[in-house]
Amino acid sequence: MTGLVHMDHAAVTATRWWRDAVIYQVYVRSFADGNGDGIGDLLGVRSRLRYLADLGVDAIWLTPFFTSPMADFGYDVADYRDVDPIFGSLSDAKALIDDAHRHGLRVIVDVVPNHTSDRHAWFHAAVAAGPGSAARERYIFRQGKGADGELPPNDWESVFGGPAWTRLPDGEWYLRLFAPEQPDLNWENPEVHAEFESVLRFWLDLGVDGFRIDVAHGMVKAEGLPDIGRTDQVRMLGTEVMPFFDQDGVHEIHRAWRTLLDSYPGERIGVAEAWAPTAQRLANYIRPDELHQAFNFQFLTAPWSADGFRAVIQESLETVGLVGGSSTWVLSNHDVKRHLTRYGGGELGLRRSRAAVLLTLSLPGSSYIYQGEELGLPEVLDLPEEFLRDPQRLRNPDHGRDGCRVPIPWADVQPHFGFSLPGIEESWLPMPESWGPLSVQSQLHDQASTLHLYREALRIRRHRQAFGDTPLAWLDSPEGTLAFSRGDDFVCTVNLAGEPVELPAPGRILLASAEPVARGDAPGAGPIAGGDLVRLAPDSAVWWERDDA
Repeated sequence: MTGLVHMDHAAVTATRWWRDAVIYQVYVRSFADGNGDGIGDLLGVRSRLRYLADLGVDAIWLTPFFTSPMADFGYDVADYRDVDPIFGSLSDAKALIDDAHRHGLRVIVDVVPNHTSDRHAWFHAAVAAGPGSAARERYIFRQGKGADGELPPNDWESVFGGPAWTRLPDGEWYLRLFAPEQPDLNWENPEVHAEFESVLRFWLDLGVDGFRIDVAHGMVKAEGLPDIGRTDQVRMLGTEVMPFFDQDGVHEIHRAWRTLLDSYPGERIGVAEAWAPTAQRLANYIRPDELHQAFNFQFLTAPWSADGFRAVIQESLETVGLVGGSSTWVLSNHDVKRHLTRYGGGELGLRRSRAAVLLTLSLPGSSYIYQGEELGLPEVLDLPEEFLRDPQRLRNPDHGRDGCRVPIPWADVQPHFGFSLPGIEESWLPMPESWGPLSVQSQLHDQASTLHLYREALRIRRHRQAFGDTPLAWLDSPEGTLAFSRGDDFVCTVNLAGEPVELPAPGRILLASAEPVARGDAPGAGPIAGGDLVRLAPDSAVWWERDDA
């Protein structure tokens, strides 16, 4: 029966489904705990698939659940073909993929090709084999500088702080651009290419619909591993945009992977987590023979202003258009502070985050939702010190990622709001006592809730022809606002100013993050119609349907 379900799923897959898909990021540790140990797992995800289908998303992206010692919470992989017992078993993964397909959801999994865990069998073999061995050619080992090789081979810094090199007792150093427990692979070695082709095939054969490629810009290193000067190693939102990243050689790898993905039915996709210095460099990752999507971090980092958003949107659309691709839009993920908090926090942050999602979901291309943003969750800023284990905090305590990874609340009951089974005292990260009203249970019964706003926005998006490859056309609007149309009948207006704005209504309201107020002769006498003078609240957005549509 399982095989028949998968065949049906592949047979009905829409061509180029990914170009306007809405994809929901599941941070597995913090989504739902199905076995009662306080840590989210695959069984928990499987138990919440109906929620995700009802939300209206098209696919889910699962963060790494592979065998790992968890030095970087799963992004240090010891076995790419098995599931860590914390998250379940390989049979749980297969059951989740099949159940997701039954719910009409595609499944994207994380692959981590830049580095392995230091517990990976390859690295164990490399350490045991010693300098000059074939096993060490799978990683990047070098002799150090100085009279006795006591200095690192170059001046590269780790993303998590300090030198990007660790020395072994035999005197050689290995490159690790992240934590010491994450040795970088040598992508000049054919064995590495062959191994990852095999890993991708393993999961494609199991039924996954694509891969999110971690550090897709990092696998190929600058030739000769030259010193680059520490002042040139520019940090950006806790991730690095360094001169040794984004080397041209990575594109040969992505071309080979695209060929592999295209050999499977159902349009399996590759999504690059690629930080590049310009939008033009980022567009290289989605050329027609490379990956399908690349995360648009320029949008995530855009300032809260009409000019700032418009500049990023325009540049993004123009650059992906040059390669025939489609853009992605993302407001938050597991590596950055939640956007409600970045937008000011409290009521201000909530207003802006509600407006931002209507802006995001109305743009051409694919949108990504990070779990919990549909509930209006803020960053948790006051976690007890004993719970903070993010290796990125070693570089800067203010850049720790624990606060955006706190489990999401499902029910009103404490201590963990339905995240885990009854009787469990606490989740792996504690949840704020004030989160009851933010829970799924509470918001499902509140028509004014952020969850309801997301569900309605996704319903409208799915059923309107304006969404798809229909281009965006900018419209004139008052200073501090954005307005654009999609097709003949849809208009989005966003007030990013700090004060109310009056403008003629372009049509009937479809959805609003904060309801506009009519300013005609008889306010409140009836629904707002096209041409009525309306007052938009500060930091709000409205979707309109033109009257003549």
